[in-house]
Amino acid sequence: MKKVVVIEPGYLDYEEEKRVLAAFNAHFVALPVGTSKADILTEVADADAIMVREAIVNRDIIDAAQQCRVIVRYGVGVDNIDLTYAKEKSIYVANVPDYGSEDVAEHAVALMIAATRRIAQRDKDVRNGIWGVGQREPIPRMGGKTLGIVGFGRIAQCFFQKARGLGFTSILVSDPALSVSEAEKVGVTKVDLTVLFQESDFISLHAPLNEHTRHMVNADVLNLMKPMAVLVNTGRGGLVDEQALFQALKENRIHAAGIDVFEQEPVNKDHPLLALPNVICTDHTGWYTEESVVDLQHKGAQEVFRVFQNDEPKNWVNK
Repeated sequence: MKKVVVIEPGYLDYEEEKRVLAAFNAHFVALPVGTSKADILTEVADADAIMVREAIVNRDIIDAAQQCRVIVRYGVGVDNIDLTYAKEKSIYVANVPDYGSEDVAEHAVALMIAATRRIAQRDKDVRNGIWGVGQREPIPRMGGKTLGIVGFGRIAQCFFQKARGLGFTSILVSDPALSVSEAEKVGVTKVDLTVLFQESDFISLHAPLNEHTRHMVNADVLNLMKPMAVLVNTGRGGLVDEQALFQALKENRIHAAGIDVFEQEPVNKDHPLLALPNVICTDHTGWYTEESVVDLQHKGAQEVFRVFQNDEPKNWVNK
């Protein structure tokens, strides 16, 4: 029997994982949000695998997990796991990069349109008897404008395919891993971040969070944006200096923002961005559809399966 500890579970059940790991008679222990640090350390002590969503897996947990062979992140980003220390302890870390790309891309498009058209505020006003706002709150047209995409991985490429039908005349991409020739092949223009923020009317963030990208969208970068520009973040909250974004939106130096991710989650209900009428927010739900949940649980369990049968993970991130 193998023991799998799930830290911060977020799914209705773990039947999909159990099916994948049936050959190992896997026993699942799900530790809910709010579980004490002491209880977490106790449970992982004899765990053969750890699966985690957003919770931090630091040196203390890794030290306690003395027989753990693999840590699997339910999702793409692994900034919540100490990759270097896990490697030192000969523990594989794997993620699930090939799930939910279509879903996050759809959510980014939805946020972009909703923020631009101020759908949430219009809905609220209609319900409160306010009608016919008209030009008191200008709304820009999307067709004929420039779209900027920061990062060009799986999700960003799906977003590009969906958003291109909205009639943009130019699509700019900032991604150091993208070559000029590759950009030309798919019909986008590679530029640096400064040019992208200067020239784009709509900007969608899809970069990973690391020491190079944290607060890449700061006060200086926001000051480059056009007055009617819209910023969408379905990547990672830490990509954006939230205080600087709040000031830009509050002072109407940019038109609107659509935000699915925050630096601290769950976001505090008193967060200043939540009080602004030109911001639309969701609860880190861009990844979610019924289909994506099944994909995520299945593919996450497959990584555990590979390690249990003495293979390397397919998506090994701490080599």
